[in-house]
Amino acid sequence: MIHEVDEALRRLVRDEALGEPAVEVSFEAPTKDWAARRNAPTVNLYLYDIREDMQRRQRGLVNAYDAEGAVTARYAPPRHVKLSYLLTAWTQRPEDEHRLLSNLLTGIIRHEALPPAMLTGSLAALGLPVPLSVALPPPQDRSFADVWTALGGELKPSLDVVVSSPLDAARRVAAGPPATEGMRITVGDDEPVGHLVPPDAARDGAPPRVAMVRRRTHR
Repeated sequence: MIHEVDEALRRLVRDEALGEPAVEVSFEAPTKDWAARRNAPTVNLYLYDIREDMQRRQRGLVNAYDAEGAVTARYAPPRHVKLSYLLTAWTQRPEDEHRLLSNLLTGIIRHEALPPAMLTGSLAALGLPVPLSVALPPPQDRSFADVWTALGGELKPSLDVVVSSPLDAARRVAAGPPATEGMRITVGDDEPVGHLVPPDAARDGAPPRVAMVRRRTHR
């Protein structure tokens, strides 16, 4: 799933946000050694945080139906995982980096989700939106300065790109066949309620029985 988000972001950055094939797109950690090795204008998308999107978690199971409308299985709804990328531009001049960042911000902010045409593999198979945000304030438990300190580099202008990617929980429970025989409910004038008794509980070949409980009505 992560590599599929990487590929979608690569296409979004290169084909839509920039439109400049001469600019490289890298997912390597932007350390000092990496910066010294590059020899062309580069946009770096560094994945620095992975955590579940708790606001999108759903409880319970979802029914799967066949062509006749019968329940065939129950499965857990997909989870969502927030993938946070540090987006930076690397050129020889700060002015060019700022121009690239401006184009990236303009090209990404117009999308509330990754374009469906750019999704592949399991993301495309799920058929669910993949929410996308850019330049939002980071959570209180982390800061970009801490990320740069961990990378051993100097603080650099950057954009925070967050993708909330659905992930198939792969938990399914088979459903038994619907009960169609061996049960009977009768309703009389005195409003009895029938408690169902399966046919194997009947004795001596007696038909399926119904335990009746009368419900009193206060007038």
